Order: sequence, then structure tokens, then C-alpha cells
Amino acid sequence: MTSARTIDPTERLLGVSAAALFLVALLTGLYAGGAMTGKLHVDAHAALASHLNALMGTFLLVSYGWTLPMLRYGDVGRRRLAILFVASSFANWAVTAAKAALFVSGLAMSGAGGNDTIFVLLQTTVVLPGLVGAVAWLSGFRRP
Repeated sequence: MTSARTIDPTERLLGVSAAALFLVALLTGLYAGGAMTGKLHVDAHAALASHLNALMGTFLLVSYGWTLPMLRYGDVGRRRLAILFVASSFANWAVTAAKAALFVSGLAMSGAGGNDTIFVLLQTTVVLPGLVGAVAWLSGFRRP
């Protein structure tokens, strides 16, 4: 049996973060349900997207954690990539949930303050970190 003291800190970070994000996903399902039934005045499709983003983020964190032993990176590199994935996964959930409440798409700059704020947040906290993380993760499988 493995004791908590022998678990790699990065694996623990990913496990705890995945569990927390899964709980957030389930709670956001209530948010989406309220939106879809008209009980909450938020965009139902964006609320549902927020719920799904949290679920997908959970799967990303678990998948990355599972591949840690396969990567050529040292402890520092694996931890940095873990932090990037954790932060971007939670940001994807939060920004999309906020987008639902603002009734904006955030897919392009439009000159509207709320929409443009969501657009910038999505690009800087989700899209760019996601692309960088995906390239770094894939590169980690190369032999040294």
C-alpha cells in the first residue's frame, strides 16, 4: 500500500485538482439545468458548455497525470506543465460560466466591453496556454 508521503507532489496536485474540478463540473450541471429550465437567467448553451468544459478539464488532468512517468521532463518541467493545465482547465470552466451570465459569445472582438473581455480572457487563459501545453506535453514523449 502506498502512503501519502511517497506520492509525487505533482501527481497529488493533479489528482486533487481533477477531483475538485469534477465536483465543480457536477455543481455546474445544476447551473446548466437551471438555465435550461428557465429558473436561472443565463445563456443555457454557454452554461452547458461550462459544465462540459469542467468535465473535459477533469479528463485532461487525469490523462496528463497518468502519462507523467512516460515524459522525459524532470520534476520541475512536469510540475510547470501540470500547473499550466490546472490553471487553464479551471479558467475554461470559469470564463465560460461567466460568459453564460453575460450572454456574450466571446469568440471575436466586437467592440462590446463584456464580449471583448471574455474574448481576451479566453485567448490568454485557455487557448494560448492550451496550445502551449499540448505542444509541450507531446514533446515530452520524445526520447532525450
